[in-house]
Amino acid sequence: MNITERFLNYTKFDTQSAEDSETVPSTSKQLIFAKYLKEELEREGLADVEMDEMGYIYATLKANTKKDIPTIGFISHYDTSTDCSGADIKPRIVANYDGQDIELSPGIISSPKKFPELLDHVGEDLIVTDGTTLLGADDKAGIAEIVQAMCYLRDHDEIKHGDIRVGFNPDEEIGMGAHHFDVEKFGCQWAYTMDGGDLGNLEYENFNAAAAKVRIKGVSVHTGYAKGKMVNANRLACEFNSHIPDTDIPETTEGYQGFYHLLNIESRTEEAKLSYIIRDHDREKFEDRKDFMESIAKKMNEKYGEGTVKVELRDQYYNMKEKIDPCMHVIDIVVKAMQDCGVAPKVEPIRGGTDGAQLSFRGLPCPNIFAGGVNFHGPYEFVSVQVMDKAMQVIVKICEITAGFED
Repeated sequence: MNITERFLNYTKFDTQSAEDSETVPSTSKQLIFAKYLKEELEREGLADVEMDEMGYIYATLKANTKKDIPTIGFISHYDTSTDCSGADIKPRIVANYDGQDIELSPGIISSPKKFPELLDHVGEDLIVTDGTTLLGADDKAGIAEIVQAMCYLRDHDEIKHGDIRVGFNPDEEIGMGAHHFDVEKFGCQWAYTMDGGDLGNLEYENFNAAAAKVRIKGVSVHTGYAKGKMVNANRLACEFNSHIPDTDIPETTEGYQGFYHLLNIESRTEEAKLSYIIRDHDREKFEDRKDFMESIAKKMNEKYGEGTVKVELRDQYYNMKEKIDPCMHVIDIVVKAMQDCGVAPKVEPIRGGTDGAQLSFRGLPCPNIFAGGVNFHGPYEFVSVQVMDKAMQVIVKICEITAGFED
């Protein structure tokens, strides 16, 4: 099976996670794919294949040399984003892309005028959607690349390598993917998440991240007799959000700039709920942003009465850079692997997160490597077959280079 067939098989499974769920995984449909993936790893001859009750999968490609080589790992998540449907995906291959508009479905156009990233892939074979769902390259492309690389190494015994561990998990898209990942069982000295974007991306800086839940208590009274009595939670929700500077939202920020992002509002006169995510690369600024959210609540409570507005903050993950800096050899190996494969490394900060951030803080240094998906989390998502193949080659080369690594 080639990497394209493998990836297309994976897109048949709806693995969308759910933010408000209290189960692990957050959706039972993720377990259907997890079981399939476990069985596939067994068929491909990997050792120590196991899946726990929460859908975390672990397996090993055994060393083919007696040399003392560090055990390294490769990790990807199999859930897809909550932002767009992942059900009934209809992928299509646009062979030898010519740089023109792509009609995904009648009236639904993916155009390089809107998505100039398409022009970076002229002459390549692009896998696209029909414009009604996401594709799921985030992160099933990563899984396909890892599995394909393990099969390649299995079939090319001349490439010497140590034990290589692979791990696949649910719920990354809701910030919970690494929470139940068994680092001790994984048993690696370091690892890599294959969860980055386009060709050459290499990331070991990411946002510090928190979630904020804002609850506003209103008072519902008949509108004809509301004077001095009604507290309209709908209006207060708008007022709360008006305090967020327009300069500090995703639409107006880039690079290392942090932001507040309003995810959703549930509102009626007597109660409103607002959900935000808070992001910043700088830890001190990150803490300031959380304090700012609480200061908005304080001001509004002074105005409308104590207990009217409550803010619940929950840290999600932190910037992995502070954990990677002391062991930069894990980055040097990837840079050399990319260069040996003819890929120009693009070391950039992640304007988002990755399971590797949480894992790094749990003692497993885990930078992030490109998986090839572009425009993910939406119906214009695509992935290049050639980029997926390059990612697979980089994995193989990392394993080969690590075999010559001396701590």
